[in-house]
Amino acid sequence: MTIHTFNCIDAHTCGNPVRLVAKGGPKLVGNTMSDKRQDFLQHHDWVRTALMFEPRGHAMMSGSILYKPTNPNHDGAILFIETSGCLPMCGHGTIGTVTIALQEGLWTPKVKGQLTLEVPAGAIKIEYQQDEDGLVTDVRLFNVASYLAYEGLVINCPELGELVIDVAYGGNYYAIIEPQKNFAGLEHFSAAQVLKFSPLVREAINKIATCVHPEDASVNGIRHVMWTGKPKKPDSSASNAVFYGSGAIDRSPCGTGTSARMAQLHAKGLLQQGEAFIHESIIGSQFIGKVESTTTIGSGLGKNKITGIMTSIQGWAKVTGYNTIIVDSKDPYAHGFEVN
Repeated sequence: MTIHTFNCIDAHTCGNPVRLVAKGGPKLVGNTMSDKRQDFLQHHDWVRTALMFEPRGHAMMSGSILYKPTNPNHDGAILFIETSGCLPMCGHGTIGTVTIALQEGLWTPKVKGQLTLEVPAGAIKIEYQQDEDGLVTDVRLFNVASYLAYEGLVINCPELGELVIDVAYGGNYYAIIEPQKNFAGLEHFSAAQVLKFSPLVREAINKIATCVHPEDASVNGIRHVMWTGKPKKPDSSASNAVFYGSGAIDRSPCGTGTSARMAQLHAKGLLQQGEAFIHESIIGSQFIGKVESTTTIGSGLGKNKITGIMTSIQGWAKVTGYNTIIVDSKDPYAHGFEVN
């Protein structure tokens, strides 16, 4: 009999869960977090499914595992795990992880108010605020480079009909659906409809769009679908519902999705550098996004340069509890399950 024990701290970022594995994560091999992500996927993915899927998790569950950085000048490293996979980057997960790690003393920043972190998608910068009690009140994430990958792709979605879709990258690839003839906007769509049509859209778009990151071929494929519309709050710029996994809707405004959305809008001339973009989630929570600068992507591999943007995402998280999770090899559901 083998029993694995994971000491976890649970939180949520603007409504979406973050389960941080503070102790019990597997040792990983690799020179970078991208390498370590591949090692995790090949040899340890059962940890993700055991902690994220039922009966220990649920469809929306998302989490992270802390590692030591490979660069001694950096403050920490994060591996992202959720029901949809072991992700290159996760914005809401970063905000939640930073909040937990700082409040629980798991990281000691080299510079107060700032962090440099390693994630599979690259290196990211963080700015944060704490109150007089040491609670983290605000996290601002400076994300990896984002860009518009495809514009105006046409698919046929059963029951809805023809849809025109853009695909953008913000740490993950997103199929972005704006209001159009056969989609009046998210404000006219129910959560049940998002769950029903998103898998069909994802399957169709992956058949016609090849997405491989120009600097890391292990980052590929479209796993997230973003439906957009008019926001409910007067200070929001736009609303969205992001579908991921087999049946999840992000309760937060989605961090990498917000970066992808800003990349799409900036490429079309609809969002300017320095302009605030307040993104609203399906439950009304908000991230404050901003295009910080423009950049080029992919030049290091001798390929055509891609014009992209550097973004920041600002949000908050709250710790909700402490959780010791046991995975017993004799449990028939030790590695978790999904009901589709």
